[in-house]
Amino acid sequence: MVKLYGETDPRNIPTYSFSDAARYLRIPAVTIRSWTVGRRYPTSSGFNFSKPIIAIKELKPSLLSFTNLIEIHILRGIRKHHKIQLDKVRAALDYIDEQFPVPHPLATEKFQTNGVDLFIEKYGSLINASKRGQTELKNVLNAHLQRIELDDSGLAIRLYPFTRSHEEDNPRIVAIDPRIAFGRLVIAGTGISTSVLAERHQAGESINELSYDYDCDSLKIEEAIRCELRAAA
Repeated sequence: MVKLYGETDPRNIPTYSFSDAARYLRIPAVTIRSWTVGRRYPTSSGFNFSKPIIAIKELKPSLLSFTNLIEIHILRGIRKHHKIQLDKVRAALDYIDEQFPVPHPLATEKFQTNGVDLFIEKYGSLINASKRGQTELKNVLNAHLQRIELDDSGLAIRLYPFTRSHEEDNPRIVAIDPRIAFGRLVIAGTGISTSVLAERHQAGESINELSYDYDCDSLKIEEAIRCELRAAA
């Protein structure tokens, strides 16, 4: 049985700003804000409000949890090739929520198994998607799901975010784990912060010097710095 996320679970603690999430997940901060707090948009009769699609804790300033990052990562996959209105995505996610009465169903093992097919079935009926379109969506979703590691209870515990433009070329060298380095982006399997590596490299230290200091493969050091500097650009 899947345990529910508790208030003290590090996955559930608001830690990340919108700019953090944008940098780690390679998604514009304005998009993340729209998905999590909603947005006003103009109409011929004034303004309407698009409700958020991912629930976050009401804080000022707004902060996201690791679980929210997982949900945003999955929503990125849903939206990547199917640029449809969010209300239809929301309807399909509501359907999944009905089928799996647990908090944050996108971040559970159940979604990774039969949940994906259920979502695609509902999603396809809403947009009249062809079989080909549904197959493409499943492939994209699976590519995103493969970047997530689950714990023994079936909940997401580690995320390997995309660090390169082409998803098929993405190594699994950097990771986000709420139990390590306060959830900051690190070289996987270590507590070595990518931002610290980038700062030291920009200050003049070479890849080889950093590799020696951290006793870490130089190719991993180089990839971590490349990822951090590209995200900050």
